[in-house]
Amino acid sequence: MNIEIISAESLGVRGLCCLVTLPDRRIVIDPGIALGSMRHGLLPHPLQVAVGCSVREKILRVLETATDVVFSHFHGDHVPLLDANPYQLSFQALPPCFRELQGWCKSGDGLSSRMSKRFQDLAGLMGAKLQVAEGLSEGPLSFSMAVPHGAAGSNTGSLMMTRIQTGRRVFVHASDIQLLDGPTVDRVIGWRPDIVLAAGPPLYLDRLGKAGRERAWDNAMRLVQGVDTVILDHHLMRSGEGAVWLDELSAAAGRKVYCAADFMGRPRRLLEAERVQLYAELPVPHGWHDDYARGRVDAGGYFDAMGCEAGNPETAAS
Repeated sequence: MNIEIISAESLGVRGLCCLVTLPDRRIVIDPGIALGSMRHGLLPHPLQVAVGCSVREKILRVLETATDVVFSHFHGDHVPLLDANPYQLSFQALPPCFRELQGWCKSGDGLSSRMSKRFQDLAGLMGAKLQVAEGLSEGPLSFSMAVPHGAAGSNTGSLMMTRIQTGRRVFVHASDIQLLDGPTVDRVIGWRPDIVLAAGPPLYLDRLGKAGRERAWDNAMRLVQGVDTVILDHHLMRSGEGAVWLDELSAAAGRKVYCAADFMGRPRRLLEAERVQLYAELPVPHGWHDDYARGRVDAGGYFDAMGCEAGNPETAAS
């Protein structure tokens, strides 16, 4: 089993997409991307847009050779969209083979009207190849029933987790659980994984509160004590505080807890957290975002500011 994390906040974009390669399957989970439309009153910096373009192209490349695609839920940083904004992955960009992939998804039950439309859009695109998978098992794949997207009882919906096993190795993609629901973490540990990729808590949101922070910490410690390799990213790495929290968790646990960039052996690029700093250091021309949306400019030149070869943020120096 080989696991490649493609999109995550520590890699410069919103998302939690990965490719799991088995001897006879190539499984893409959550092929989506977003940049956070507004943070601190600012649109995504062009450097973020440049990295987003590169990540989007990588997702499209892995979809061309995939056998399966999994959608944990229907938020715009986890699925391609019929009505994508300029920073997301649109249906129009998908390779023709996408319709032939075996699709697995969360059910459409209990969704908001917006999420229900996205579910119906995907079902219309993939037809009979898209299967509601909650509670199902097929070959190396197993799927959870719906679990909370964050804290139980919140208004943020639910998601489906994925377990993949080959031989004695077990990988769990726990998507946006945010470590805020104890029974969900129990379910992950009960699956007896060797490696877990999950969203950590959204420390940048004031509504998380002291109790939420303590609950996330306690659940994180339980997860680290029960799983060999734990990768926490996504909501957690939308702030510099999240990176500090992750390192403090490693110190408290006495073992390394990874973010996606750490796991992939790449420098952490918390570009959303650094948006204000990016605007200060690399001023953005007036009207740039409108010009980008109309195809009048591209963001490729901004890679130079990060020490990357054009179109390849993986070459950035530490």
